[in-house]
Amino acid sequence: MSTESLRIVWIYPDLLSTYGDRGNMLILARRAQLRGMPVEVLEVRSDQRLPATADIYLIGGGEDGPQALGAQRLMADGGLHRAVAQGSVVFGVCAGYQLLGTSFFAKGTRCAGLELLDIASDRGPTRAVGELAGEVDARLGIPYLTGFENHGGRTHLGPGVSPLARVTAGVGNDGATEGAWRGKLLGTYSHGPALARNPALADLLLRWATGIHQLPALDDTWAERLRSERRAAVAAAVRA
Repeated sequence: MSTESLRIVWIYPDLLSTYGDRGNMLILARRAQLRGMPVEVLEVRSDQRLPATADIYLIGGGEDGPQALGAQRLMADGGLHRAVAQGSVVFGVCAGYQLLGTSFFAKGTRCAGLELLDIASDRGPTRAVGELAGEVDARLGIPYLTGFENHGGRTHLGPGVSPLARVTAGVGNDGATEGAWRGKLLGTYSHGPALARNPALADLLLRWATGIHQLPALDDTWAERLRSERRAAVAAAVRA
């Protein structure tokens, strides 16, 4: 489809890769390759400089200490801010989602975030663990969100962002909304990994990165069957 490689960067796998979110990188690369796109995948550790010229940047979940350290190193590096200024796509999950905002809590201390999204996170009264589902913002043109959450934070959205979804099961940001997005930046609490459980979300990121509004269709029969089974199970649990 293109002679230029799609560059995908997995940010700080040595710090932020606790919950299997590396699978998001694998899903993106595979769905691009199935459409004939050359793909270059870079795993950038926290002691390395972050390239500012990639197409998609992925940040995964992690524990408090690595999250705070990751935020500090990304601020000192500056590469992600330059990439966003140039129009790159950023997808953050859980801790990676929180650190895109103005602040978050780690080990009881408020930490400065990257200020790329108008969100702020603090600690909730209980830990949110379990299935997470919601109706996605219609402007994004993708079906319902499904995933698994495991976090102690609550995230508050400012006027500069929109929620990714309205919660139908689980907690997400605050029991009402889940995730946030602005432009080509998107964050979520959904693990699973998120892009394996939501292939249309993976394709949305690919469309943003490539500028191709209508990607060739892929056979997602099995993925959709599993999504339908999971949605039915979640709905049954909510009714119970």
